[in-house]
Amino acid sequence: MLDAMTVLLRPVVSEKTYALMDKGTYVFVVDPRATKIDVRNAVQQAFNVTVTNVNTLNRKGKATRNRRTGVRGSRPDTKRAIVTLKSGDTINLFEN
Repeated sequence: MLDAMTVLLRPVVSEKTYALMDKGTYVFVVDPRATKIDVRNAVQQAFNVTVTNVNTLNRKGKATRNRRTGVRGSRPDTKRAIVTLKSGDTINLFEN
């Protein structure tokens, strides 16, 4: 099993994820080797909440191109976890 801080890399910040936060669903970029059980344990350990559901998805990195030299490359692949909490539980990610 991986440590909680090595499983959860960062939260995903977008308009869609802010709308999901109101419903008790949070999205994190996670380690590609992490399983759903690892993500569940990491969120429960790091934020002291009860997780009811975890969905994961692998996103392929976009292809990129250097305009000056024409060299092709790509952005890194990422794995995301969509975590649903028990009603009444919240994670204060962006509070001061």
